[in-house]
Amino acid sequence: MSFPKLLLVLAFPLYVLDQITKFWIVGKFPPPWADPEAKQEVIRNFFNLVRVHNQGVAFGFGNGTAWAPVVFLFVPLIALTMIRIFWKKGVFNHPLSQVAVALLLCGIFGNLTDRLVQGFRLEEFKTAGLWQRLSEGYVVDFISIKLPLYDKLVPSSHGWWPTFNVADSCICAAAVLLFIGGLRDEQLAKKKVEA
Repeated sequence: MSFPKLLLVLAFPLYVLDQITKFWIVGKFPPPWADPEAKQEVIRNFFNLVRVHNQGVAFGFGNGTAWAPVVFLFVPLIALTMIRIFWKKGVFNHPLSQVAVALLLCGIFGNLTDRLVQGFRLEEFKTAGLWQRLSEGYVVDFISIKLPLYDKLVPSSHGWWPTFNVADSCICAAAVLLFIGGLRDEQLAKKKVEA
């Protein structure tokens, strides 16, 4: 399958799913500061839906700081530039890598859309200036799952993995596929040397 078809068949539907679920969560749940305990239990003591505003990155790094919304608005742009450079160099030349890039693009655009849109939707900042509203941007995280033994690694978590969303899942799947693709390429290179 060509890369443009991959984007249309895989990345675009996942992007739409990501945005629909986030807007649904924002419409269904109050802001986290209004009711920090608001949740919908899907599977008891394993899977909850919640509303978390993440202005940082993975595992909430930078969350609540003044610099995070601005810095992490530009990080996706840097990532997109790097993907383009690697693409031109032929790094993503086999199907597994192309699926990974499609998933990565979906994740990047999904979370970037949040950072550009969600801050403008906050009632508290309706009359604020453009820069203030942009700096209030955040990513909507809503999937909360409890993992066995995770509380042993991070006792304060009580076993609950950091909340995430569809775009985050796409980025993680892309990372796994790129890792597998890299191992595969290394094994193929070894076989060529040995032959």
